[in-house]
Amino acid sequence: MLYLVPTPIGNLKDLSYRAEEVLNEVDIILCEDTRVSSKLLKHYDISTPLYSYHAHNEHFQTEKWINELKSGKSIAQISDAGTPGISDPGFLLARACRENKIELTCLPGPSAVLPALVMSGLPCNRFHFEGFLPQKKGRQTRWKYLAQSPHTFILFESPFRVIKCLNESIEHLGEDRKVALCREISKVYEEVFHGSVAEALEEFTSRTKVKGEFVIVFEGLI
Repeated sequence: MLYLVPTPIGNLKDLSYRAEEVLNEVDIILCEDTRVSSKLLKHYDISTPLYSYHAHNEHFQTEKWINELKSGKSIAQISDAGTPGISDPGFLLARACRENKIELTCLPGPSAVLPALVMSGLPCNRFHFEGFLPQKKGRQTRWKYLAQSPHTFILFESPFRVIKCLNESIEHLGEDRKVALCREISKVYEEVFHGSVAEALEEFTSRTKVKGEFVIVFEGLI
């Protein structure tokens, strides 16, 4: 059995009782970065063997872990934060399990997407999750597509590129489009900025330093 286990996006208390139980009981835990995940496991006194399985090795290690599952081992896959497969490794192993008729399940749990959407105050009955935009090729194409979306849409962005993202959003969406920028979700300095794209750009340009990964929620085309 493969278990896809969501892990806290900030506050370590957000790990569920069931997730803790699974991580204790499986034979192997796969993670993006053992240095990051070992802190979580240490906090919960979990001693299950931990192995790296990330974007740079998942293509050639997937068969190895499928063979371990076929041999009867139980494996949990986690990411550094949030739900595996959502802009994180998870899809390849899940697909391989389906192809090899290996049982898998995903536990409900932490994800930055839904808290940001709900806190944005923008319509959330229908929404489009885009995740990270391409850094180069295809970026303008995605912006043009999103500019025509009738629904609220969500981006992930690095603090180092948030200004670039806001400048591009003015170019493609206009200055008055409503936006919510969420950062440090579930942490001590959680912040949600609401306003127009122009107001957001002014606010974050004025800051000397911006920390924390961003979830940016844009109003759809009305």
